[in-house]
Amino acid sequence: MASRAPAATGRLLVGIRKWYYGVSGFNKLGLMRDDTIIEDSDVVEALRRLPETDYNDRMFRVKRALDLSMKQQILPKDQWTKFEEDKHYLTPYLEEVIREKNEREDWMKK
Repeated sequence: MASRAPAATGRLLVGIRKWYYGVSGFNKLGLMRDDTIIEDSDVVEALRRLPETDYNDRMFRVKRALDLSMKQQILPKDQWTKFEEDKHYLTPYLEEVIREKNEREDWMKK
């Protein structure tokens, strides 16, 4: 029975994540989770390192979302970003930038 608890907990957490993803609203504008990260210097550097196709896709999604927001509209339901389709395309680059920044700070302390 003890081995079933983690699986049940994992399914519950996935259910909560899917629910929260649906009510957050950004998916109704066609955005992905990484499109909603606030742009600071680390994010700007990570965006600079993105492949051109990923960067262009992001800019299209952001511009479309701004246009829909100004018109106070949302996409048709079949065009919403689904939880399963949302990939973390920026996160690996952002983690690399932060790791390099921390390494540089550690090096400067020596």
